[in-house]
Amino acid sequence: MEPFQALQKPIQVGDITIGDGSLVLIAGPCAIESEDLCLSVGERLATLCRELGMQYIFKSSFDKANRTSVKSFRGHGLDNGLEVLSKVKRELGVPLLTDVHETGHVEAVSEVVDILQIPAFLCRQTDLLTECGRVGRAVNIKKGQFLAPEDMKYAAEKVTESGTKNVIFTERGALFGYRDLVVDMRSLVTMRSLGYPVIFDGTHSVQNMGGAGGATAGQPTFIPAQVRAAAAVGIDGLFIETHPEPDHALSDGSTMVPLEHLPKILEMALAVHTTHQKA
Repeated sequence: MEPFQALQKPIQVGDITIGDGSLVLIAGPCAIESEDLCLSVGERLATLCRELGMQYIFKSSFDKANRTSVKSFRGHGLDNGLEVLSKVKRELGVPLLTDVHETGHVEAVSEVVDILQIPAFLCRQTDLLTECGRVGRAVNIKKGQFLAPEDMKYAAEKVTESGTKNVIFTERGALFGYRDLVVDMRSLVTMRSLGYPVIFDGTHSVQNMGGAGGATAGQPTFIPAQVRAAAAVGIDGLFIETHPEPDHALSDGSTMVPLEHLPKILEMALAVHTTHQKA
């Protein structure tokens, strides 16, 4: 058994345990484009996860505040977004995760969702981290593309010393040059050694930021290989954005997994994860 595994601190989110040796799925469309989209994708994913024996958390963003261009779609606003997320929770009975970008949004969002997510670009924003810690919800901190994995312990401290102990880390790649991201699989080992569950973001990690002339491009061909590699190294969950028609998505369509392709990716990840757990 690898030494870092003994340090893991499983966290509880509703009826779901993250970090107990199982593989959790956090997934949904990148942005809340419509209520119908969120409900249909969420229902399909919830059913798929039941079939595969996976725990599932629905993810979608009410505000894409870090788009490349001011002309890009951001969302339909806080109130509308929370209304949609509330309906997903009521109708599908699954936990929710969404991003928060401003301290003023944290209180309202925490009344609806189960996990508050700190976007990668904001992982050093002290006020945002401490406010998320104060409200007591679980907090998923995405590691910044610019941050060494061992420095995530300081981000976690800002949350835990403010109140909540339920912290998760997500790896989404490191900046390589101006646009490309690469995934250093050693980062997964390092962050797990800090004692927190670690999620691998299989979709944002293939982004080519700003590579589409005012919009983000990507290389989704590499998603299956990177998911397989992360599961082999050892992770507690997968973060995957998915859409029935990525080419028509309003945000990050170039890196979202087509919904119809997701079952094979998850089956592969589970097979590798099971082998890793037995090693």
